[in-house]
This record gives sequence, structure tokens and C-alpha cells, in this order.
Amino acid sequence: MKILSILVLPIIAISSLTSCRTQKAFGYLEDFTDTSGKIQVNYPEPLIQKGDVLSIVVYSEAIDAGQTDRLYNLANAGTGSSTTQGFLVDNDGNVQYPRVGKIKADGVTKPQLAEEIRKKLEVELKNPSVIIRLINFKITMLGEVGRPGPISLPSEKVTILEAIGLAGDVSIYGKKDDVVILRDVDGAVEHGKIDLSSKKLFESPYYFLRQNDVVLVNPNKNKARLSDQVFNQRLGIAFSIINTIALLYNVFR
Repeated sequence: MKILSILVLPIIAISSLTSCRTQKAFGYLEDFTDTSGKIQVNYPEPLIQKGDVLSIVVYSEAIDAGQTDRLYNLANAGTGSSTTQGFLVDNDGNVQYPRVGKIKADGVTKPQLAEEIRKKLEVELKNPSVIIRLINFKITMLGEVGRPGPISLPSEKVTILEAIGLAGDVSIYGKKDDVVILRDVDGAVEHGKIDLSSKKLFESPYYFLRQNDVVLVNPNKNKARLSDQVFNQRLGIAFSIINTIALLYNVFR
């Protein structure tokens, strides 16, 4: 009996101590001091990647532009899905474009690819113009957010703050000051960290997310302490049950 009581008391004491300690919860952009102002942010034109699906639309000034242009606007994703519309950038980084052939797309921007296609079409079309959009823009949110998982977006221009909002915000157990971004760059995984609580966020190359970025919101110390508290509570309950059984045994034997 005495031994069991000695074992239970430290557990209760540990549980009490861990429940009293908390970690400061960071907010967003906490170091803003001015009531108003402007911060210049640069939006780098993203590079096309292998696996991207592109919408490529051609217009021209031909007399029968409706019929002529239609020949160049046949969507062929090549993904095996009849519902997918667009042109797939294959594993070699190329797109197969109607009446033009294979064109290198991986590693160039949409305006650069549009200009390359436009030059090739000048032979057959009068003053052609080419508009390219990315169809399958997707990011993945993981860790301490309200709704982790992949997010498909209709827009190619999305910030980390917008992505956090779409994922249901950072939970009370997430570290706003230490968010990790994983990014595929030329076949290698680039990683960086951003602080959502600082206005320096706007200077980060990860403020604007890119296609296939993975955002990791790691747990803070409160999450670890919560796990410790749950463990200590369960352990304390187990010892209490043992203590009660031992007491009843001594009473009724």
C-alpha cells in the first residue's frame, strides 16, 4: 500500500506541473506598428513543370478565324481522362501541340512558351496571339491546420496566408513562427521557412506559393505537453485503480 501511494503521488505532481505551463501563441503579422501603409511584394512568374496541364488558346485575325483557329485549340491532355482538358507537359518536359508538334515547356514561363508558339504560328495565321493558363494548380497543406490535405485552386496566384485560410487556419497547437515550405525545383526538393507572425513574410520567396508546393505547419510545445498530460492522466488513473484494488484486497481478505 505505502509503495503504491508513493508511486502515485509523483505522477499527480507531474500532471499538475505540465498543465500549468503554456507557450505563447503567436498571431499573424504581430510586428505591424503603423495604422496604415504599403508594402511592395514581388510576384515572380512561375516556371512550367513536368506534369502541368496547360490551357493553350490561340486567336488570330484570319477572315475565317473561327474555323482556322479551332484547329489549334484542340485540347489533348494525354492523361487518360476524357474529362481533363488541356495540354500535358510530359516527363520529358514537352507539350505536343496540334499542327506545330513537340515544344519544350518545362523550365520556362507561360509568357515565354506563348511567345514560342506564336512565332511558330505566324507562318500560317495572321497576327496570332496565344494565351496560356495552368489548369491543375495544386498545393498540399499538412500538420497543424484545420483541414490538412491537397487543395486545388482555379487561380495560379495564391499567397501562403490565403492557403492557410483555405486550410482552416493554423490550430492552437501549430507554430505560426516556423512554417516549412517544400518546393520542387529542377528535380530537387528545396525547403525554406517563413514566420507568419512577422511582416518580413512579404519579403520571402515563399510568400507566393507555386504549383505542387507542400506547406508543413509543425506542432508547438503545447501539443507535446498535451500528449504528456494525457499520458500522465492515464497513468495516474491506472495507478489509482491499482491502489483501490490493493485497498479493497486488504480490507476484505
